[in-house]
Amino acid sequence: MGFKLTVNWQSSPSEEGEFNRDHEVKFGTGQTIQASSAPEYKGNADKVNPEESLLAALSSCHMLTFLAIAHLKRLPVASYVDNATADLGKNEAGKVAVVKMTLAPKVTFAEGIEVDEETLAKIHEKAHANCFIANSLACEVEIKQ
Repeated sequence: MGFKLTVNWQSSPSEEGEFNRDHEVKFGTGQTIQASSAPEYKGNADKVNPEESLLAALSSCHMLTFLAIAHLKRLPVASYVDNATADLGKNEAGKVAVVKMTLAPKVTFAEGIEVDEETLAKIHEKAHANCFIANSLACEVEIKQ
């Protein structure tokens, strides 16, 4: 199984000695997003940046894995909201990298479904262990409840 997308950047006017960082990402599904680098790296704050995209991939993958596990356990979920963060720093090689990502999911189960904190933590642990994106990352991933 493989996945594909196309990143398209075209030269456009910018400040003397600089280049425009805005570009387009077209996914294999046909959906397109406008992207740039983070504002701290001379990018456009109105567009998605690679760091946010990486964080979104982790958060989405963890959620989908969590939902699959909850479904298998017959624990219907009514809502799942994650306010995730990513921290840049220096890795062991001294290179700038995403060094930590924190997921902070708030899960609400269907009416009448009671899930204790221990069970919830175990589902999150299993979701993290089986998330394809988490298994592909070199940085620390924390999951807060």
